[in-house]
Amino acid sequence: MNLSPRETSPEPAGHGEPDGSVAPSGSDDSLVRHATDNGVVLITLNRPQALNAITPDLRERLVSEFIGISADPAVRAVVLTGAGRGFCSGADLRAAPAAAAAARVPGDVARTIRVGAQRLISAVLDCEKPVIAAVNGAAAGLGAHLALACDLVLAAESARFIEVFARRGLVPDGGGAYLLARLAGPQRAKELMFFGDALSATEAERFGLVNRVVADAELSGTARAWAERLAAGPTRALALTKQLVNASLEADRATAFAAEAAAQEINATTADAAEGVLAFVERRSPAFRGR
Repeated sequence: MNLSPRETSPEPAGHGEPDGSVAPSGSDDSLVRHATDNGVVLITLNRPQALNAITPDLRERLVSEFIGISADPAVRAVVLTGAGRGFCSGADLRAAPAAAAAARVPGDVARTIRVGAQRLISAVLDCEKPVIAAVNGAAAGLGAHLALACDLVLAAESARFIEVFARRGLVPDGGGAYLLARLAGPQRAKELMFFGDALSATEAERFGLVNRVVADAELSGTARAWAERLAAGPTRALALTKQLVNASLEADRATAFAAEAAAQEINATTADAAEGVLAFVERRSPAFRGR
Protein backbone atom coordinates (compact mmCIF):
# COMPACT_ATOMS: atom_id res chain seq x y z
CA MET A 1 0.00 0.00 0.00
CA ASN A 2 1.73 3.15 -1.18
CA LEU A 3 0.93 5.97 1.21
CA SER A 4 1.06 9.55 -0.01
CA PRO A 5 0.38 12.38 2.46
CA ARG A 6 -2.75 14.35 1.77
CA GLU A 7 -2.60 16.35 4.99
CA THR A 8 0.27 16.68 7.46
CA SER A 9 0.38 18.38 10.83
CA PRO A 10 3.37 19.29 13.00
CA GLU A 11 4.10 17.60 16.31
CA PRO A 12 3.11 19.77 19.26
CA ALA A 13 4.98 20.19 22.50
CA GLY A 14 3.77 18.38 25.59
CA HIS A 15 4.15 15.31 27.78
CA GLY A 16 1.78 12.49 28.62
CA GLU A 17 1.34 9.41 30.76
CA PRO A 18 -0.48 6.20 29.76
CA ASP A 19 -2.99 6.62 32.58
CA GLY A 20 -4.55 9.59 30.80
CA SER A 21 -2.61 12.50 32.36
CA VAL A 22 -1.33 14.95 29.78
CA ALA A 23 0.41 18.25 29.70
CA PRO A 24 -0.78 21.18 27.57
CA SER A 25 0.23 21.02 23.93
CA GLY A 26 1.56 23.73 21.72
CA SER A 27 -0.85 23.03 18.87
CA ASP A 28 -4.18 21.38 18.21
CA ASP A 29 -3.27 20.84 14.57
CA SER A 30 -2.45 17.20 15.15
CA LEU A 31 -3.95 14.84 12.60
CA VAL A 32 -2.24 13.15 9.67
CA ARG A 33 -4.31 11.74 6.84
CA HIS A 34 -2.77 9.53 4.16
CA ALA A 35 -4.74 8.27 1.17
CA THR A 36 -3.71 5.38 -1.03
CA ASP A 37 -4.44 4.53 -4.63
CA ASN A 38 -6.40 1.43 -3.59
CA GLY A 39 -9.20 2.96 -1.55
CA VAL A 40 -7.54 2.84 1.88
CA VAL A 41 -7.15 5.88 4.15
CA LEU A 42 -4.74 5.89 7.09
CA ILE A 43 -5.60 8.34 9.88
CA THR A 44 -2.87 8.93 12.45
CA LEU A 45 -3.36 10.80 15.71
CA ASN A 46 -0.22 12.92 15.81
CA ARG A 47 0.38 14.29 19.30
CA PRO A 48 3.05 11.75 20.31
CA GLN A 49 4.52 13.89 23.09
CA ALA A 50 1.08 13.95 24.75
CA LEU A 51 0.40 10.28 23.92
CA ASN A 52 -2.10 11.52 21.32
CA ALA A 53 -4.53 12.93 23.88
CA ILE A 54 -7.66 14.27 22.21
CA THR A 55 -8.24 18.01 22.36
CA PRO A 56 -11.58 19.53 21.32
CA ASP A 57 -10.04 20.62 18.01
CA LEU A 58 -8.64 17.17 17.27
CA ARG A 59 -11.99 15.62 18.19
CA GLU A 60 -13.83 17.88 15.73
CA ARG A 61 -11.35 17.07 12.98
CA LEU A 62 -11.81 13.35 13.57
CA VAL A 63 -15.59 13.69 13.45
CA SER A 64 -15.31 15.64 10.21
CA GLU A 65 -12.97 13.02 8.73
CA PHE A 66 -15.31 10.12 9.45
CA ILE A 67 -18.35 11.98 8.14
CA GLY A 68 -16.44 12.82 4.95
CA ILE A 69 -15.15 9.27 4.56
CA SER A 70 -18.69 7.90 4.72
CA ALA A 71 -19.69 10.05 1.76
CA ASP A 72 -16.50 9.57 -0.29
CA PRO A 73 -16.84 6.75 -2.85
CA ALA A 74 -13.07 6.73 -3.34
CA VAL A 75 -12.55 5.56 0.25
CA ARG A 76 -13.35 1.91 0.92
CA ALA A 77 -11.51 1.16 4.19
CA VAL A 78 -9.90 3.08 7.06
CA VAL A 79 -7.02 2.40 9.43
CA LEU A 80 -6.86 4.48 12.64
CA THR A 81 -3.62 4.52 14.65
CA GLY A 82 -1.43 6.73 16.81
CA ALA A 83 2.00 8.25 16.31
CA GLY A 84 4.82 7.44 18.69
CA ARG A 85 4.64 5.06 21.63
CA GLY A 86 0.90 5.17 22.33
CA PHE A 87 -2.44 4.94 20.55
CA CYS A 88 -4.37 7.55 22.56
CA SER A 89 -4.23 8.53 26.25
CA GLY A 90 -7.81 9.81 26.24
CA ALA A 91 -9.32 13.28 26.39
CA ASP A 92 -6.92 16.12 27.07
CA LEU A 93 -8.32 17.21 30.43
CA ARG A 94 -5.98 20.19 30.54
CA ALA A 95 -7.19 21.61 27.24
CA ALA A 96 -10.09 23.47 28.89
CA PRO A 97 -9.22 26.51 31.01
CA ALA A 98 -9.88 26.18 34.75
CA ALA A 99 -12.02 29.34 34.61
CA ALA A 100 -14.38 27.67 32.17
CA ALA A 101 -14.81 24.70 34.51
CA ALA A 102 -15.53 27.00 37.44
CA ALA A 103 -18.23 28.81 35.46
CA ARG A 104 -20.24 25.66 34.67
CA VAL A 105 -23.97 25.61 35.21
CA PRO A 106 -26.19 22.52 35.55
CA GLY A 107 -26.45 20.75 32.21
CA ASP A 108 -23.06 21.89 30.88
CA VAL A 109 -21.28 18.61 31.55
CA ALA A 110 -23.99 16.45 29.98
CA ARG A 111 -24.12 18.75 26.96
CA THR A 112 -20.34 18.64 26.60
CA ILE A 113 -20.35 14.84 26.66
CA ARG A 114 -23.18 14.60 24.12
CA VAL A 115 -21.64 16.94 21.55
CA GLY A 116 -18.07 15.89 22.35
CA ALA A 117 -16.95 12.38 23.25
CA GLN A 118 -20.24 10.67 22.36
CA ARG A 119 -20.36 12.43 19.01
CA LEU A 120 -16.85 11.20 18.21
CA ILE A 121 -17.65 7.59 19.09
CA SER A 122 -20.90 7.78 17.09
CA ALA A 123 -18.99 9.07 14.05
CA VAL A 124 -16.85 5.93 14.10
CA LEU A 125 -19.77 3.57 14.75
CA ASP A 126 -21.86 5.21 12.02
CA CYS A 127 -19.07 5.43 9.43
CA GLU A 128 -20.22 3.55 6.33
CA LYS A 129 -16.74 2.22 5.62
CA PRO A 130 -15.02 -0.51 7.68
CA VAL A 131 -12.63 0.99 10.25
CA ILE A 132 -9.64 -0.88 11.67
CA ALA A 133 -7.96 0.27 14.87
CA ALA A 134 -4.21 -0.45 14.91
CA VAL A 135 -3.50 -0.03 18.62
CA ASN A 136 0.12 0.71 19.44
CA GLY A 137 0.94 1.19 23.12
CA ALA A 138 -1.58 2.62 25.57
CA ALA A 139 -5.26 3.20 24.78
CA ALA A 140 -6.71 4.86 27.86
CA GLY A 141 -10.12 6.31 28.71
CA LEU A 142 -11.68 7.87 25.63
CA GLY A 143 -8.72 6.52 23.66
CA ALA A 144 -9.71 2.96 24.57
CA HIS A 145 -13.32 3.65 23.61
CA LEU A 146 -12.18 5.15 20.29
CA ALA A 147 -10.38 1.90 19.50
CA LEU A 148 -13.27 -0.30 20.63
CA ALA A 149 -15.74 1.66 18.47
CA CYS A 150 -13.84 0.52 15.37
CA ASP A 151 -15.09 -2.49 13.46
CA LEU A 152 -11.89 -4.50 13.85
CA VAL A 153 -9.17 -4.06 16.47
CA LEU A 154 -5.57 -5.10 15.93
CA ALA A 155 -3.28 -4.72 18.94
CA ALA A 156 0.48 -4.72 19.14
CA GLU A 157 1.92 -6.92 21.87
CA SER A 158 2.87 -3.74 23.76
CA ALA A 159 -0.69 -2.37 23.67
CA ARG A 160 -2.60 -1.75 26.88
CA PHE A 161 -6.25 -0.83 27.44
CA ILE A 162 -6.99 1.23 30.54
CA GLU A 163 -10.33 2.41 31.93
CA VAL A 164 -8.97 5.42 33.81
CA PHE A 165 -12.26 7.03 34.86
CA ALA A 166 -12.60 5.48 38.33
CA ARG A 167 -9.03 6.58 39.08
CA ARG A 168 -10.18 10.16 38.57
CA GLY A 169 -13.46 9.73 40.44
CA LEU A 170 -15.36 9.94 37.17
CA VAL A 171 -18.10 7.97 35.44
CA PRO A 172 -16.98 6.36 32.15
CA ASP A 173 -18.10 8.41 29.15
CA GLY A 174 -17.57 8.35 25.42
CA GLY A 175 -19.80 5.27 25.13
CA GLY A 176 -17.62 3.17 27.44
CA ALA A 177 -20.33 1.27 29.30
CA TYR A 178 -22.25 0.75 26.04
CA LEU A 179 -19.22 -0.64 24.20
CA LEU A 180 -17.60 -2.71 26.94
CA ALA A 181 -20.81 -4.43 28.07
CA ARG A 182 -21.51 -5.53 24.51
CA LEU A 183 -17.97 -6.65 23.74
CA ALA A 184 -16.93 -8.27 27.02
CA GLY A 185 -20.22 -8.78 28.90
CA PRO A 186 -21.46 -6.86 31.96
CA GLN A 187 -19.28 -8.61 34.57
CA ARG A 188 -16.05 -8.07 32.64
CA ALA A 189 -17.07 -4.50 31.86
CA LYS A 190 -17.62 -3.77 35.54
CA GLU A 191 -14.30 -5.36 36.49
CA LEU A 192 -12.45 -3.15 34.02
CA MET A 193 -14.33 0.02 34.96
CA PHE A 194 -14.41 -0.49 38.74
CA PHE A 195 -10.70 -1.24 39.16
CA GLY A 196 -9.18 0.72 36.27
CA ASP A 197 -6.33 -1.76 35.91
CA ALA A 198 -4.28 -1.85 32.73
CA LEU A 199 -5.33 -4.72 30.46
CA SER A 200 -2.58 -6.24 28.33
CA ALA A 201 -3.11 -6.94 24.65
CA THR A 202 -3.35 -10.69 25.23
CA GLU A 203 -5.85 -10.19 28.08
CA ALA A 204 -7.87 -7.84 25.89
CA GLU A 205 -7.99 -10.51 23.21
CA ARG A 206 -9.17 -13.04 25.80
CA PHE A 207 -11.86 -10.61 26.96
CA GLY A 208 -13.13 -10.25 23.40
CA LEU A 209 -12.02 -6.63 22.96
CA VAL A 210 -9.36 -7.35 20.34
CA ASN A 211 -9.55 -9.36 17.13
CA ARG A 212 -5.86 -10.22 16.98
CA VAL A 213 -2.59 -9.50 18.77
CA VAL A 214 0.53 -9.17 16.63
CA ALA A 215 4.17 -8.35 17.22
CA ASP A 216 4.84 -4.61 17.39
CA ALA A 217 6.85 -4.74 14.17
CA GLU A 218 3.97 -6.46 12.37
CA LEU A 219 1.15 -4.11 13.42
CA SER A 220 1.37 -1.68 10.51
CA GLY A 221 1.75 -4.39 7.88
CA THR A 222 -1.11 -6.47 9.24
CA ALA A 223 -3.38 -3.42 9.40
CA ARG A 224 -2.51 -2.54 5.79
CA ALA A 225 -3.19 -6.10 4.63
CA TRP A 226 -6.57 -6.23 6.38
CA ALA A 227 -7.53 -2.80 5.04
CA GLU A 228 -6.58 -3.76 1.49
CA ARG A 229 -8.72 -6.89 1.71
CA LEU A 230 -11.68 -4.81 2.92
CA ALA A 231 -11.10 -2.15 0.27
CA ALA A 232 -11.24 -4.85 -2.41
CA GLY A 233 -14.57 -6.09 -1.08
CA PRO A 234 -18.19 -5.12 -1.84
CA THR A 235 -18.24 -1.75 -0.08
CA ARG A 236 -22.00 -1.24 0.08
CA ALA A 237 -22.58 -4.80 1.29
CA LEU A 238 -20.00 -4.27 4.04
CA ALA A 239 -21.67 -0.99 5.06
CA LEU A 240 -25.07 -2.67 5.32
CA THR A 241 -23.55 -5.60 7.21
CA LYS A 242 -21.96 -3.21 9.72
CA GLN A 243 -25.29 -1.46 10.16
CA LEU A 244 -27.13 -4.75 10.71
CA VAL A 245 -24.66 -6.04 13.30
CA ASN A 246 -24.59 -2.78 15.25
CA ALA A 247 -28.39 -2.47 15.26
CA SER A 248 -28.94 -6.12 16.19
CA LEU A 249 -27.62 -5.51 19.70
CA GLU A 250 -30.72 -3.48 20.53
CA ALA A 251 -33.29 -5.20 18.28
CA ASP A 252 -35.63 -8.11 18.90
CA ARG A 253 -35.61 -11.01 16.46
CA ALA A 254 -38.50 -9.76 14.32
CA THR A 255 -36.96 -6.32 13.96
CA ALA A 256 -33.52 -7.75 13.19
CA PHE A 257 -34.93 -10.14 10.58
CA ALA A 258 -36.91 -7.35 8.93
CA ALA A 259 -33.80 -5.15 8.81
CA GLU A 260 -31.80 -8.00 7.31
CA ALA A 261 -34.34 -8.54 4.53
CA ALA A 262 -34.51 -4.81 3.79
CA ALA A 263 -30.71 -4.59 3.65
CA GLN A 264 -30.53 -7.46 1.20
CA GLU A 265 -33.22 -5.80 -0.93
CA ILE A 266 -31.16 -2.60 -1.06
CA ASN A 267 -27.91 -4.46 -1.71
CA ALA A 268 -29.43 -6.45 -4.56
CA THR A 269 -29.53 -3.28 -6.63
CA THR A 270 -25.75 -2.71 -6.43
CA ALA A 271 -23.30 -3.46 -9.21
CA ASP A 272 -21.11 -5.40 -6.79
CA ALA A 273 -23.96 -7.79 -5.96
CA ALA A 274 -24.47 -8.49 -9.67
CA GLU A 275 -20.72 -8.96 -10.12
CA GLY A 276 -20.51 -11.33 -7.15
CA VAL A 277 -23.26 -13.59 -8.49
CA LEU A 278 -21.86 -13.49 -12.04
CA ALA A 279 -18.35 -14.33 -10.79
CA PHE A 280 -19.75 -17.31 -8.89
CA VAL A 281 -21.55 -18.59 -11.99
CA GLU A 282 -18.43 -18.07 -14.12
CA ARG A 283 -16.21 -19.67 -11.47
CA ARG A 284 -13.83 -16.72 -11.11
CA SER A 285 -12.87 -14.24 -8.42
CA PRO A 286 -15.16 -11.19 -8.32
CA ALA A 287 -13.83 -7.73 -9.14
CA PHE A 288 -15.76 -5.49 -6.76
CA ARG A 289 -15.70 -1.73 -7.43
CA GLY A 290 -17.50 -0.44 -4.38
CA ARG A 291 -20.71 0.38 -6.25
